[in-house]
Amino acid sequence: MNIKKRLIFFNSLIILVPILITSIAIAIFVLISSKFFGTGLNYDNFKRASAVKSELITTVKDISKSELKSTDNKEFQEYLKHKLSIINAKAVIAKNDKIIFSSSGIDKIEAQVYIEKSTNAIKEPIQIGNTYYIVDTFPMEFSDSSLGKAIFLTPVKTDGKIFNYFFIFIICVFFTSYLITNIIVSCTFSKKILDPITSLKKATTAIRKGDLDFEIFESGDNEIKELCSNFEEMRIKLKDSINMQLKYDNNRKMLISSISHDLRTPITSIEGYVQGILDGVANTPEKLEHYLNTINTKAKQIDSMVDDLLLYSKLDMKQIPFKFEKTDIVEYFSYYVEETQIELEKSNIKIELLNYIKNSPYVMIDRERFMRVIFNIVNNSKKYMNKKEGIISIILKELSTSIIIEIKDNGSGIKRDDIDKIFNRFYRGDSARVSTGGSGLGLAIARQIVEGHNGKIWASSQYNQGTSIMISIKKVIS
Repeated sequence: MNIKKRLIFFNSLIILVPILITSIAIAIFVLISSKFFGTGLNYDNFKRASAVKSELITTVKDISKSELKSTDNKEFQEYLKHKLSIINAKAVIAKNDKIIFSSSGIDKIEAQVYIEKSTNAIKEPIQIGNTYYIVDTFPMEFSDSSLGKAIFLTPVKTDGKIFNYFFIFIICVFFTSYLITNIIVSCTFSKKILDPITSLKKATTAIRKGDLDFEIFESGDNEIKELCSNFEEMRIKLKDSINMQLKYDNNRKMLISSISHDLRTPITSIEGYVQGILDGVANTPEKLEHYLNTINTKAKQIDSMVDDLLLYSKLDMKQIPFKFEKTDIVEYFSYYVEETQIELEKSNIKIELLNYIKNSPYVMIDRERFMRVIFNIVNNSKKYMNKKEGIISIILKELSTSIIIEIKDNGSGIKRDDIDKIFNRFYRGDSARVSTGGSGLGLAIARQIVEGHNGKIWASSQYNQGTSIMISIKKVIS
């Protein structure tokens, strides 16, 4: 239930419940008073009282409309007697505070007393002989625009005070039940709102203190539940964000530690060769040239490592936009193989392209960034090639919605326990860490670029037999 419906429901209860309780109390009061005390309070008497009241009002209207100017007029007196006889009542009529008519048996002094009593807010029943009369007063305006009042004395079968008690009882029961219902409904309604708000208040206090290890449960009405749900979602995202930030901080620390370790080797080598030159160890042109070539190679290695580190950092922070172009993947790799094969042949490695695509060969790629992926994978194959005659095969296959690119070599392969680690940054086999050089970011960069193309990259390998790196890219259907 939402707050609006609950508010309407509770407000209805505040009115309906007191009315229901009062009705039950009236029934009980009438039943007890009539059966055990003989007060005559029953349905018939109430019906008769209503009929009398209606007749009195009709009589007052008829008198007001009458154009008779004198109460001594027999026609007027007969008319009043007839009306009063219907309800067995007595009457006193005053015009401009002057008594112009009183029923037989009522003298002027009594009539004046009745007029004075009629001004009281609470009209006590009066007793004439053994009969109780209820006093009803009605203001009047005569046909000549003068003002007056009609006082009617209607006989009742019981002490008229019972009616006063009855009405006081009704008022007390109604307002008491209204007050109690109001308190109960208000407490119930506020509890539905205050309990979850108290929970949210505790949650905000905990968050302010840095504690996010709690759960906010949904309770209350729909709007409050939605608020709790949104707050819980916010807490989870905030916690995830903090955990991610901690993870990034730890990664940066590891990044700095790893790159520092990898940079130390070439820098130390450069320092050693420079010191050798300064100490005169390179005392021949051949030694000097060798020292300088080594220094140049190590400097290029450092430059390459720094470039890889910067590229990885930018990819990791999503700071490099991709420029996607519709590309024929077969032509793309044909060009790459043609450009690369001469360089690889110097290392006794043969590269070949095997195309099994029969339908659409088009994909959307950033040609420059995707070339970096291929370069890193092929370069890895080259570094870990342990065969005299190396072979790198680029195999193109197709599925219904994607192109599969497999880059397969016959190199040293990867141990089964390490196959899931090769795309982690700075991962390299321990035995090859120093000898192969490099930043250890090649395959990590390749994975980021492929995932930036909404593709997938994975590997399979047999130790000492070779490794296959597979890439899946969504195909463009012409």
